[in-house]
Amino acid sequence: MKAVVENEHGGPDVLEITDEPQPQPQRGQVLLKVMAAGINRADAMQRRNMYPVPAGESAIYGLEVAGEIVEVGEGIDSSLVGQSRVALLGSGGYAEFVAVNAEHTLPVPKNVSIEEAAGLIEVAATVYSNLVLAAGLSTELAQNQGKTALVHGGTGGIGMHATQLLKYLGVKVFATAGEPEKCAYLQGQGVEAINYKKQNFREVIADETEDGVDYILDVVGGKYLADNLSSLAKDGHLCIIALQGGAKAEANLGLMMSRRLNIHGTTLRGRPAQQKAEIVKGVGEVVWPLIEKGYISPGLDRSFPFEQVQEAHEYFDSGNHRGKIVLTMS
Repeated sequence: MKAVVENEHGGPDVLEITDEPQPQPQRGQVLLKVMAAGINRADAMQRRNMYPVPAGESAIYGLEVAGEIVEVGEGIDSSLVGQSRVALLGSGGYAEFVAVNAEHTLPVPKNVSIEEAAGLIEVAATVYSNLVLAAGLSTELAQNQGKTALVHGGTGGIGMHATQLLKYLGVKVFATAGEPEKCAYLQGQGVEAINYKKQNFREVIADETEDGVDYILDVVGGKYLADNLSSLAKDGHLCIIALQGGAKAEANLGLMMSRRLNIHGTTLRGRPAQQKAEIVKGVGEVVWPLIEKGYISPGLDRSFPFEQVQEAHEYFDSGNHRGKIVLTMS
């Protein structure tokens, strides 16, 4: 089968399509014929040798796909064959076929195309596992009156999904972006946009809230730590999911203790299989109905043919996208 395997590290030009053995589904797994694969920041970091493949996973790129189940392993109901599904992966998505734990898949949401679906499960699982499971965000709108949140990178795939979920749940949302047109887009979505190139988000949050925000979803890390902590309300939660601004910083522990602040540092890719299964189950119960009813849009920015994987990564690296980028299989 055709696949993109990690052979060397560097820019998008290191990504080459090669021939690899087709996987076989093991016990508890299904085999998906991949129709589209989502591109994530983890893929770009892996390409740069900044995010090693977890032990036991394949060297094929790709953490999420949408496709059709063509075979099942032992212990899996054969009636699943022929179903269109999305899958959360540890690796293996940039390929014509992938074998995956059946509990890490969900049906493609109604009213959503295969291309759109390919970019959904990674962002949905990331946002749900952090804001709901880690930070305790209620999934009942009535419980969120007066709650506020700050989302960094509001026009990225994760940021767009997070702002929509938070708004649906009744949370007032602030979000950062670095371009006027991106800020204008966020304002049009009912989000309080902060241009981080021209504004200090800590000052904006101090001016616009009484005590700070209850939740922060952060992709920057070290560079923002002090300002993030100062922007949290009492009992607030900071969820750090990426380190674009560095991995190290000093924290004011006195501030954290006096305001009872909570920091959650998480990754999704390397979690145990059972944890992933629980997250996917929760996404299916809470988030999938909101997508099917149109409250949360898939957020697809652009799709590229599989053969243009280098061009797709170049576009991803440019930062010009708004939402998700996917590869489509011919």
